Amino acid sequence: MSDTAVTAPESADALGASTPSASATLSPWRQYYALTKPRVVQLIVFCAVIGMMLAVPGLPDAQQALTALAACVGIWLVAAAAAAFNCLVEQHIDARMKRTAWRPTARGELSRSQALVFSAVLCGAGMAILAVWVNWLTMWLTLATFVGYAIVYTVLLKPMTPQNIVIGGASGAMPPVLGWAAMRGAVEPEAMLLCLIIFLWTPPHFWALALYRVEDYARAGLPMLPVTHGNAFTRLHVLLYTVILVAGTVLPFIYGMSGWIYLASALVLGAMFLGYAVALWRRYSDELARKTFRFSIIYLMLMFAALLVDHYWTI
Repeated sequence: MSDTAVTAPESADALGASTPSASATLSPWRQYYALTKPRVVQLIVFCAVIGMMLAVPGLPDAQQALTALAACVGIWLVAAAAAAFNCLVEQHIDARMKRTAWRPTARGELSRSQALVFSAVLCGAGMAILAVWVNWLTMWLTLATFVGYAIVYTVLLKPMTPQNIVIGGASGAMPPVLGWAAMRGAVEPEAMLLCLIIFLWTPPHFWALALYRVEDYARAGLPMLPVTHGNAFTRLHVLLYTVILVAGTVLPFIYGMSGWIYLASALVLGAMFLGYAVALWRRYSDELARKTFRFSIIYLMLMFAALLVDHYWTI
């Protein structure tokens, strides 16, 4: 899911969400709802659900379905809490960026204490649901993901290094692992392969966004790769990471986790992603970077959907 979230929270504007105008005033409940970055959280929960479904051989029974439902609610709440905490920490940064200046914390419509209490309540509720109705392993992994994103990435890495999204991508890649742990009570190699795919996907996905938002990041004083190393260097790295990503997506087939349906899908989708990356490398435009970014989201969703179709094909 890449601020990837508990996966790429900076991706919110490309998921089809309508961004309020700078002069619009949201109702109080919509202000709190906006803090949760709902479009990003939806992608996180989607990836977690894929992990849950792949962890169960065949169709889930009633008890497994209830466990999955509780896990979805718990993961959603903790992911939303992490998003709200991110808005709190980056209040002044958000205020300097056109894309985020509308957020309630950036505009001062919600105070820091209100955002903090809201985040704490969501996190506490989510952790309680996971501990009581799912399992303790999922609860601790979800808490670790919260800390990885909200503290390690947002507070430490993001303002310090242009490799922030590469290192911090580990927390954003965790949703399938959380889903798998919810159903199996263990972290197994298959779950880590799903995590690896999102981890490798995050840099080209996020840097495509950073390329056409470079002025925003420079204005905010954030050392994103296009700001520190320039456009051409970033485009090359988008291409190189996309090549690595495509190679990594073959691993579920090699390991025996998936079959030919997934492999064919991974190769076709990978060729399409590479096509965007090569075009971006050869002839840059903001519009092409925007298209690459948007395709990267569709790519991840279709990849996981292909895994799911492959999983149920033999039932």
